Amino acid sequence: MNRAIQYKGYEVTPVAQRLPNGLFAAGLTIERVAIERVATETAAANESDARSFDALDYFFDEEHALAYASRWGRLWIDNRKRGQ
Repeated sequence: MNRAIQYKGYEVTPVAQRLPNGLFAAGLTIERVAIERVATETAAANESDARSFDALDYFFDEEHALAYASRWGRLWIDNRKRGQ
């Protein structure tokens, strides 16, 4: 189960992968959302601007894993924007 959210020009898609030991690994994909596509090159660059993070931490509950991954993604975006 995953719930993509839009946050500050990015789409954050958290995932919770169930492991054989019963725990859930929190992960996510962060992708820049192109609001305007001015040129073909810009569109291609925006489409490939995705990052995946796997097994950020482990949880007993799927909902906790998803919430953690979502929050982690928002913090990553905030830190990235602060450094620009």
